[in-house]
Amino acid sequence: MARHVAIDRRTRLAEQPATGHNRWHPDIPPILEVDPGEEVVLETRDAADGQLRPGTTVADLARLAAGAIHPLTGPVFVTGARPGDLLEVEFLEIVPEPAGFTCIVPGRGFLRDVITTPFLAHWTIADGWATSPEIPGVRIPGAPFMGVAGVAPCRAQLTAWARREAELAARGGLVAPPDPTDAVPATGPAATEGLRTIPPRENGGNLDVKQLTRGARLLLPVAVEGALFSTGDAHFAQGDGEVCLTAVEVGATCVVRFAVHPGEAERRGIRGPCFRREDYFAEPRWAVPRRFLATVGLPVDEAGVNRDGDLNLAARNALLAMLARLEERGLSRAQAYALASVAVDLRIGNVVDAPNYVVSALLPEDIFPR
Repeated sequence: MARHVAIDRRTRLAEQPATGHNRWHPDIPPILEVDPGEEVVLETRDAADGQLRPGTTVADLARLAAGAIHPLTGPVFVTGARPGDLLEVEFLEIVPEPAGFTCIVPGRGFLRDVITTPFLAHWTIADGWATSPEIPGVRIPGAPFMGVAGVAPCRAQLTAWARREAELAARGGLVAPPDPTDAVPATGPAATEGLRTIPPRENGGNLDVKQLTRGARLLLPVAVEGALFSTGDAHFAQGDGEVCLTAVEVGATCVVRFAVHPGEAERRGIRGPCFRREDYFAEPRWAVPRRFLATVGLPVDEAGVNRDGDLNLAARNALLAMLARLEERGLSRAQAYALASVAVDLRIGNVVDAPNYVVSALLPEDIFPR
């Protein structure tokens, strides 16, 4: 019999704080203790904590409580896991809820300087596909995965990561510092010191790696007793890059099984997440599609200046070219950007042919059923 953590998705996480959290901190107590090999069922809320339910409009984006983003279910204490061990998380099943959303938030996303108006698409999920009246004429094949999956940091990591992000913010970097507004837990060190879940870190977290679907195994170095695993931010589908900030965001029910490899992280010098899957090509919906269009980006700026090896610029140019192709099909710039976030894969072609490294943007043609 699998262990089960049930939630009420009609409520926000703050109304059920005993089921999860939205900050990373070692003091957050576990909600469940399991043995390695046990199956665990974790029900999760969507990334916006129910703030963008069906019926909400683009005007609601201005009232979004950013501090409530990423309500996670957990932590789960895994018996026998100790600092220096390697925690293996096997994703046995990820079942999405029947409704989802994709949004563009001004000031966020890869092209935040180009696309500055808000946009919201609601998706209906049925029979393995997502469709939306806000992006008509397309259907997105499902390959559900958990956007956030991680373990608790230890106190030394908490301090070091907060310091390095504060230093980055001082240099003008885009950083979300610790902030107790809408934090769960709402009080104590976890609220005031807890790290925001927006960036991934060495403990895993918001990796947004679409290959972590059913059958994948995520490997995380353990930093605290019991590992304290949590997950949330499920995606029904996503393009590699998640360029507009969001994928097809959904609540989901995630089934996992843990294994503990004693001392393996310390012995092998593993300091961050890695993952594997042995039957990759058995999942046709996220293998190389049979029909696709791809645009190519080079590290050359708008003035015609070569930026040696600049993969960010190459990716930007590939994406802008893809948006232009989608606009030729009748989509608005915002629709094209949101569609690229859920269906277009940014792929590195080469990092050796200096000065022009190559990034391609790959669009599967099967998302256009007609």
